[in-house]
Amino acid sequence: MTETTTEKPGISAAIITQGGKVLMVRRAVKEGKLSWQFPAGGIEDGEAAEEAAVRETLEETSLTVKAIRLLGERVHPNTGRLMSYTACEVVSGEARVADAEELDAIAWVSLGEIPEYVPYGLYEPVQEYLDDVLPH
Repeated sequence: MTETTTEKPGISAAIITQGGKVLMVRRAVKEGKLSWQFPAGGIEDGEAAEEAAVRETLEETSLTVKAIRLLGERVHPNTGRLMSYTACEVVSGEARVADAEELDAIAWVSLGEIPEYVPYGLYEPVQEYLDDVLPH
């Protein structure tokens, strides 16, 4: 039995909404063209995508969230990495830059502001979810 260990782990992103806005973070080091994105990080061995989204959010922003549902998965067109997107809701805490090596800023963004942060558009299931849950 052979296992492929050369593949990079998948990345799990947390789509966190509160007060009519979605949480976005700016990476201290850009991955490709990505600077503003959702809290995200590598999925660890034995970890579900939803668990990784919750853990990465806490590590990066000190916000405790719970996963609501997996919105979808794709190979990211800019990075070539397998991406999972999980809708989350805030349980406790205030969002802040908790990992200054990873992040340099955070922002709560309204639906209408998203194109200013992500000019190339969002993954369709994420956009549809945000269209449903955020005020227009």
